[in-house]
Amino acid sequence: MSVASHPFLEVIPLPDKRSDLLLTCPLSSFPSSLLFRAVVQLGGDERRVDSRTIYVGHRSCSATEAFIPPKFCDNRIVSSKYTVWNFLPKNLFEQFRRIANFYFLIIFLVQVIVDTPTSPVTSGLPLFFVITVTAIKQGYEDWLRHKADNEVNKYPVTVLEGSRRIRKESEKIKVGDVVDVEEDETFPCDLVLLQSSREDGTCFVTTASLDGESNHKTHYTVPDIEENLGSLSATIECEQPQPDLYKFVGRMHSDQKDEEPAVRSLGTENLLLKGATLKNTQKICGVAVYTGMETKMALNYQGKSQKRSAVEKSINAFLLVYLSILVSKALVCTTLKYVWQSKPGQDEPWYNEKTQKEKDTNFYLKMFTDFLSFMVLFNFIIPVSMYVTVEMQKFLGSYFITWDKDFFDPEIKEGALVNTSDLNEELGQVEYVFTDKTGTLTQNNMEFVECCIDGFQYKYRDANSDLDGICTTDGPVNKLQQKACEEREELFLRALCLCHTVQVKESTDQGHGQREEDMVDGLGVDGYLVHALQEQRGFIASSPDEVALVKGAMRYGFTFMGLESKTMKILNRNNDVEMYELLHVLNFDPVRRRMSVIVRSKSGDTLLFCKGADSSIFPRVRPEEVEKIRMHVERNATEGYRTLCVAYKLLGAEEYAQADAGLREARLALQDREERLMAVYNQVETGMSLIGATAVEDRLQEEAAETMEALQGAGMKVWVLTGDKMETAKSTCYACRLFQKNTELLELTVRTLQSGERRREERLCELLREYHKKAVQDAPPNKAGVARSWSSAGQDFGFIIDGATLSMVLNSSSESNSSHYKSLFLQICQNCTSVLCCRMAPLQKAQIVKLVKNSKGSPITLSIGDGANDVSMILEAHVGIGIKGKEGRQAVRNSDYAIPKLKHLKKLLLAHGHLYYVRISHLVQYFFYKNLCFILPQFLYQFFCGYSQQPLYDAAYLTMYNICFTSMPILAYSLLEQHISMEVLLDNSTLYRRIAKNAMLRWGPFLCWTLLGVFHGLLFFFGVRYLFSNPALQDNGQVFGNWSYGTIVFTVLVFTVTLKLALDTRHWTWINHFVIWGSLAFYMLFSFFWGGIIWPFLRQQRLYFVFANMLSSVSAWLVIILLILLSLLPEILLAVFRKPRGPHTRQKKPDQSVGRSQSSARPLLMRTFSDESNTVI
Repeated sequence: MSVASHPFLEVIPLPDKRSDLLLTCPLSSFPSSLLFRAVVQLGGDERRVDSRTIYVGHRSCSATEAFIPPKFCDNRIVSSKYTVWNFLPKNLFEQFRRIANFYFLIIFLVQVIVDTPTSPVTSGLPLFFVITVTAIKQGYEDWLRHKADNEVNKYPVTVLEGSRRIRKESEKIKVGDVVDVEEDETFPCDLVLLQSSREDGTCFVTTASLDGESNHKTHYTVPDIEENLGSLSATIECEQPQPDLYKFVGRMHSDQKDEEPAVRSLGTENLLLKGATLKNTQKICGVAVYTGMETKMALNYQGKSQKRSAVEKSINAFLLVYLSILVSKALVCTTLKYVWQSKPGQDEPWYNEKTQKEKDTNFYLKMFTDFLSFMVLFNFIIPVSMYVTVEMQKFLGSYFITWDKDFFDPEIKEGALVNTSDLNEELGQVEYVFTDKTGTLTQNNMEFVECCIDGFQYKYRDANSDLDGICTTDGPVNKLQQKACEEREELFLRALCLCHTVQVKESTDQGHGQREEDMVDGLGVDGYLVHALQEQRGFIASSPDEVALVKGAMRYGFTFMGLESKTMKILNRNNDVEMYELLHVLNFDPVRRRMSVIVRSKSGDTLLFCKGADSSIFPRVRPEEVEKIRMHVERNATEGYRTLCVAYKLLGAEEYAQADAGLREARLALQDREERLMAVYNQVETGMSLIGATAVEDRLQEEAAETMEALQGAGMKVWVLTGDKMETAKSTCYACRLFQKNTELLELTVRTLQSGERRREERLCELLREYHKKAVQDAPPNKAGVARSWSSAGQDFGFIIDGATLSMVLNSSSESNSSHYKSLFLQICQNCTSVLCCRMAPLQKAQIVKLVKNSKGSPITLSIGDGANDVSMILEAHVGIGIKGKEGRQAVRNSDYAIPKLKHLKKLLLAHGHLYYVRISHLVQYFFYKNLCFILPQFLYQFFCGYSQQPLYDAAYLTMYNICFTSMPILAYSLLEQHISMEVLLDNSTLYRRIAKNAMLRWGPFLCWTLLGVFHGLLFFFGVRYLFSNPALQDNGQVFGNWSYGTIVFTVLVFTVTLKLALDTRHWTWINHFVIWGSLAFYMLFSFFWGGIIWPFLRQQRLYFVFANMLSSVSAWLVIILLILLSLLPEILLAVFRKPRGPHTRQKKPDQSVGRSQSSARPLLMRTFSDESNTVI
């Protein structure tokens, strides 16, 4: 309800019958807060909103009052996260909030302060590298956001100051400034329209970047404004900023010479939103009412938060387990050390007497210091290098998306873009997909396909296929090649030319470069060309399907020539111009689902033409006319076309006079205006005659249906969130196969809530319970993650809800009711194969995503869209995908990943996402495993060295184990591994379900890897100890020392963990061979040189000639080889004797069959991931 329908306001219709209203009562006598509280609360879901007063041009209305300009925010847009001054402290704070980084910082400080067995460099250097790399990456990403903000903030605009027009930067616009905007420019802030270059005081805008609709919308100037805006003295009272794009209430007080001050109402039709674009209007002037971060577009912008993947959360959980193991080891060793030293002679033996300083040290302080020393000695169980490797894997792995040639789009000559590499693995865990409709699922390019007149189907063919331009293809049975009479055909085509709100755009000199689909199709069906002037005209409408219908009529010889001074002109087949006076437009609304026009012909006949949905038209026409049309409508609907039925009615003089009086009276009503208008509409639109029906195709994006089907096959639930009308969105869902023929639709919209005299909230509660019983309580057991019941036994449900009803669900008057409604709503939606949310404001889209994201189980969500209206949901979801469409680049800039077309989402998730998740899961588990193998022998060694904190390994080995000897093979594996080829992953979407819900990083697999690490660690240590039980190991009869002992254990360790990874590798490349065998060779060479040369910078050289001397012993060789084989033997046997789960997948392309056959033999010697193999279930 608008301000004009408030009971305090007196309403007088304007001469041109526009929606603007002139208010002449002294509203200043009423408190503004009372007015705005009454108006704004009518929505039912808004809280009280105070008003703001704006002085147009910064001039006060009253010369006697002192003018104190109010303070409002400036017009700067800020989407960045850091500034130059706060980057360092803020970024460091965020990084050290990570438990791992904080832990390594503490360890580094302990090594600096306390005398520990290892150098501070061993943990400080890797930590510094991680912090620096991450800071550079995040700083670069934020610099790009600063750059994008500056492009908007520095954009030049024209501001009217007095009688002068001054060029300013956009960020310097203030509330109250009068701003000039020219055609094809975007509005720099939210403006109230004061002047337009069009004679009728209108302007056309597209709001594609706001609500996804690329059609033209008509806005109106505030009536009776002085032409010289430089001398305009006016104030505007309007509501404080709020995010709802479709709500705006206000009033404008203006002082006019020799007249009383006038008060005019302001509504959404007067407000031009920031981000919208001016079209088909040379220039407009408007006054800024909301600027900067208070504009509706900015209020719908969700702040960019730090997204964390589920893998990172798993790493933190595993880290806590290993921290517990670390603390336990340190406690055990500290306790046993003091138990052992309590025995006589053990604390201070004759060969190791204490110094005076050691004797004076506090006992508990010494115990605590020993505990910290053990912590440092064992801290390599949690290596910082894992985080370095994970960061590098994510950063380098993201380039595979950028380099993928399948993502390259020749139209825009661009490929995929990665804005955030931290979420690569999350692409393999998606459970819910939230998609925009316009520009994402569809091209927003409507095309007239066919029509039906009196039961005969007409389909447009080539121009020469039929003499009169209409071609029959198939009609009712036994009526093939028959037609309706010519009179009915022409009546139907006249209805298409008259029943709409389309306007004709005259082309300018630059108009020849327009897009082809926006131009009038000038080819007549008789083979002649319509006038050259007509060829150069474009159509503008609030709905693209209206343009499609007008173009469809034009193909068959009836051309709409435009509306001039309430006169509609049509060029008929005989090249005669027919003129009709437009008397009334009965606008479309989602409840009636139809629109009508009342026109008067030159002969004086008054006609009503009506078009609308079949369910809305059929009850209002004669029953005998319905059956012959119904068959065509149902067939077209199942084919995914948008269908509309067309009817007409000849109004007698008395009937029209009654309808005219009723409409005028309803428009003058102070209260319940919409209800009164609806009653008149329903009274007039009865007893009509059905002429026919139309079928319009809203072209889908390339492979949209196949992509949606693949995502559902992978177990994902697809929700469509759109600002578009329900009928349009529903047709798109059918065309995308989200809704099937057997899908039962559960509708929860304003239309279904209007049932008799019952309150809407009562009806809402009743419908929710009814749908819950049907979809949840009476539904068969869950189909183990299958998104659609492909068998005929199950019943699929689809759910439809609109923005107004969603507000009732989320913002119920009662807190308990709201919680109950949300719970029912979520349960119903989660049991439906697909959900459609229409007429959504951008912030509502984000609310829906947040609701699902925070539901039980915390499912991983993905949002995909192409416009600024999708930014909020893109930022809210775990993964945000932007499409490089025609609706600007706001979505792309704020997304985590950007792709040129919707079809690329299939490969991004099913192939790249699947592989990324498997790779990083293996990387994480493998890192914990190999470091448990590394530190367990060190822990066991303390039992044999008097708990003296004596290292088992040399300091060089401690430092380089994770950095050099074992890091490169796992990094190469995590970048290149393909345990299943991409072709197979794309062909079998069900493979995606195997890794769903973080399957490879659950506690079960983690426990298996941990037990494997314990087994290997015990085998390494006690296997070598068994060797040392031999009194003579060297050929000269001498025995090895403790450094030889540690070196043999370390050699077995390095070879075992590296060969373990080789067994796990399925996809071998030259890089894998190079890093695996190269790492082993590097270890051997390093050990020879490190121990074979006297290094001058070392105070003591523990490994001098130890390695070479060790390899001179046959016993050492035997033990090393034997222990490596024993460690890997269970794994080899398990792989050999494991029964495959299913048959091998079908072969790749014939020219790849050789490579394929080789790889199919290899898996017998390799460990699989959760028993995954190249199989089809």
